[in-house]
Amino acid sequence: MNERSGAALKVLHCHSTFSAGGKEVRSVRLMNAFGAAMEHTVVSAEPDAMAARALIDPAVKVRFPGDFPALKGLPTPGRLAALAEALKSYDLICTYNWGAMDAAMAHTVFARSFSLPPLVHHEDGFNADEAHGLKTRRNLYRRAALKGAARVIVPSTGLEAIATGPWAQPPDKVLRIPNGIDTAAFAAPPRPGALRLIKRKGERWIGTLAGLRPVKNLPMLVAAMAGLPEAWHLVICGEGPERDAIAAAAEWLEVSHRVHLPGAVADPARIIGLFDIFALSSASEQFPLSVVEAMAAGLPVAAPDVGDVRQMVSEPNRAFICVPGDAAALGTMLAELAGDADLRRRLGTANRERARQHFDAAQMVAAYRDAYAAALGRAF
Repeated sequence: MNERSGAALKVLHCHSTFSAGGKEVRSVRLMNAFGAAMEHTVVSAEPDAMAARALIDPAVKVRFPGDFPALKGLPTPGRLAALAEALKSYDLICTYNWGAMDAAMAHTVFARSFSLPPLVHHEDGFNADEAHGLKTRRNLYRRAALKGAARVIVPSTGLEAIATGPWAQPPDKVLRIPNGIDTAAFAAPPRPGALRLIKRKGERWIGTLAGLRPVKNLPMLVAAMAGLPEAWHLVICGEGPERDAIAAAAEWLEVSHRVHLPGAVADPARIIGLFDIFALSSASEQFPLSVVEAMAAGLPVAAPDVGDVRQMVSEPNRAFICVPGDAAALGTMLAELAGDADLRRRLGTANRERARQHFDAAQMVAAYRDAYAAALGRAF
């Protein structure tokens, strides 16, 4: 463990995936904000999913080792011991979601015998296999694995209840920190040239930022927008395994000419203002960063009532948070917003103000700094 006064802290990040999704983007923003105070090592349970790497400030010291023990596999004593051995040379261990739970278990089992540094676990939500209900065996494993964590950090009230309920974590160990962004950057005008897609005169865009994964239910979003007038297009920014399923849904509904998949966006603040409406269709969310980004950009939001989405948006926008898993309900919300430009402006203004007041990055960075300092037992 690094005890030198003023030396950069060595932090290991064990991610379920390091694609450019909400938790990964937040992790990178914290890395960038902490600057020279930390040096980072990033490993992923999905070694090929590393798109968030491109978002890291070049001045930040970070490495991506190719020889780190796999985060996935049977949690045998030998494998957990190998993971624990790999945790020894750091000052702080940060684990993220179910895909990194074996690293947390290795830490709990071997912390004393290996003199391991403190571990902070971050939980941001669930994949499709737990979107409609948590698995009992995983809950039991989480209870045991998180026993040695110094903190369990969550962004939403729903996850806070799960951590203190099914996962049996002490309330004083669970910390809720809402996701935050640079609200001023997202309030700035968009840069049309930053997106590999041209918004033609007269077009209106429903947009979303999401990993193209089953839990995001993006074919349903295609169905929800299909009945809108021809001027309305759907722009889905992101990458993932569901690209073909989304394209197939658009072809089946004969709206392929109005559904666009321009790929992942390195800097959402530069393009999100091109949207006229922001939409989600997810089967499961907790505190989606993309909703805060849309709010800060002054957009109305249409989304299913999942996670903290209803509480996140401004009070007048809550009428457009609909029943989960219902394409018709989401389509009705989109149609009402599409038909009333003044309503879109009013909701967008209210959302922007709420984002500025409650979800700015400065508040989030300060809260994480305090949490990590408490785990370390010293300021940095």
